[in-house]
Amino acid sequence: SIPTALTGLVNSLASLAILRLFIGIAGSSFVMCQCWSTRMFSKDIVGVANGLVGGWGNVGGGVTQIVMGTLLFPLFRDVIYDGDAEKAWRTVCVVPAIVAALTAVIVVTTSEDCPDGNYKELKKQGHIPEDSASASFRSGAADLNTWLLYIQYACATGVTITMNNFAATHFVDEFDLSTESASAIASIFGFVSIFSRSLGGFTSDKFMAHYGMRGRVVWQTTTLVLEGICIFIFAMVEELWAAILLPIILSIFVMAAQGSTYGIVPYVNRSAPGAVAGIVVGAAGPIGGVFFGLGFRQLANTRDAFFLMASVIVFSGLLSVFINIKGHRGFLCGEETEEVDGGAKADDKEIEDDKAEDEAAVDDANVP
Repeated sequence: SIPTALTGLVNSLASLAILRLFIGIAGSSFVMCQCWSTRMFSKDIVGVANGLVGGWGNVGGGVTQIVMGTLLFPLFRDVIYDGDAEKAWRTVCVVPAIVAALTAVIVVTTSEDCPDGNYKELKKQGHIPEDSASASFRSGAADLNTWLLYIQYACATGVTITMNNFAATHFVDEFDLSTESASAIASIFGFVSIFSRSLGGFTSDKFMAHYGMRGRVVWQTTTLVLEGICIFIFAMVEELWAAILLPIILSIFVMAAQGSTYGIVPYVNRSAPGAVAGIVVGAAGPIGGVFFGLGFRQLANTRDAFFLMASVIVFSGLLSVFINIKGHRGFLCGEETEEVDGGAKADDKEIEDDKAEDEAAVDDANVP
């Protein structure tokens, strides 16, 4: 909320870069939320749970487009500052800053770290071990599956960032729409994530129930390939109605690919789920956005940039053949093992057994 509120003080490229740096650091709260959600729900439903949480997170992109571009900016410009657009954009960001600050207060005062309570208290009671952050990161980073998912998630979330950044401009440049109309149309891309991310996670959970991990990986590949095809088509359409319809269809597959990734990430490394989530869910998305954004900046026209983006995404989908998670069947080979299939239930049972032992020890200690 603090760097967002300071947006109006930007007066140079350097100050803009510094401001965006701190906003980007604050954006890591998305990763914390995904790790938090993974801890809160069992693995058999973690895809739909994380998809729903992440999907509503992305709704912020759509809300920002329509509320800031279509409602608040014109209100500040025409009503508060009597047509002064300069003052309007420099002060309008105070509104989302206030919303972010209020959200922070609500989270801190009403939430807990996991179903059993807060980590600080659980560590004091000996229910969970003290983990080394560096060791956890090394374990997650050493796994090839982490980096394959990194590339795939970069392609999925990178498209989301790119569309949020360039969709409104595309409609203004290609179809001569006003900024207000273009922002309203571009917001549709974000709003679709209300259901499409959770739908992607839900479908991944169902495929897991019927076909094991191979089902999750096949679904992941399908969403990415269809995502790339939609971008190829979007780049070639010339009618406004088609240009509005294609991003809606594209958003469904983009968000479904992200929800599908959320269903796979918790299985990659059971000893370092936070590290894997941080690398895949946290770092990959912005990198994808930067890579695709450079394409739009360097190539001669937006159509070539869209073709580049679509080609990379289809290629990333094909990388699924190399995803092989220990104890699970991969895209082409391997088999599910009963031990890992029951991992979530086994984890729950182990926790229950540990708690029972602790309670028994306390009872014994209190016997005269």
